[in-house]
Amino acid sequence: MEIKIGVQHTPREIVLDSGQSAEEVESAVAAALSGSGKLLTLVDVQGRKVVVPGDRLAYVEIGRQTPRRVGFTPA
Repeated sequence: MEIKIGVQHTPREIVLDSGQSAEEVESAVAAALSGSGKLLTLVDVQGRKVVVPGDRLAYVEIGRQTPRRVGFTPA
């Protein structure tokens, strides 16, 4: 699923494709915003970590989970 993260005082957003579920991402964002976890840490589908300070989050947009398409079948 595609996740977009807006960071305060930064003109570009962070976009990553994550294999985590929407519930996992939402709980990680909630922990970062509540102060219990000072950092928002997410992992993309290639195993790279994205770490953003919780106090710098402007917004987090969680896309719909879409199944991966295989082959050349028309949509």
